[in-house]
Amino acid sequence: MNEMNNLAPAAMLDSLESRFALRVASRLTEQSQELGPDVRERLRFAREQALERARTARPVEVPVNVGVGRGGVALLGRARTGWWIRIASVVPAFALIGGLVLIQQWQDRNQISVAAEIDAALLADDLPPKAYSDAGFVEFLKSPRE
Repeated sequence: MNEMNNLAPAAMLDSLESRFALRVASRLTEQSQELGPDVRERLRFAREQALERARTARPVEVPVNVGVGRGGVALLGRARTGWWIRIASVVPAFALIGGLVLIQQWQDRNQISVAAEIDAALLADDLPPKAYSDAGFVEFLKSPRE
């Protein structure tokens, strides 16, 4: 948490420095129109040297990684994760797959029990064998009973 508080002022400071640099650069550009050609050339050369020094002095930026800390808190930076965190990150996927398998089994059992009830009702009913071959009988079975 303390690292997060330190990051916000640093970002703010960088933003303020960038704005100040842009203001100074624009003001210098405006005033450079009034200078002679020899002074402009010396300033251009000095600017190029300063930019080159700034490039070499600036550290190489490392991409920020997001890690998981205690209690599921996301941490910025390189986090050292143990094997138990890697295993724990796979557990929700296994739970989802297991839940889907259980739902499919429940649906299959439900459909089998409904079909068994219909078969039992048909077998227990007093219908002549010719009724099963009648085309209207299938429609009668599909129609809702009141």
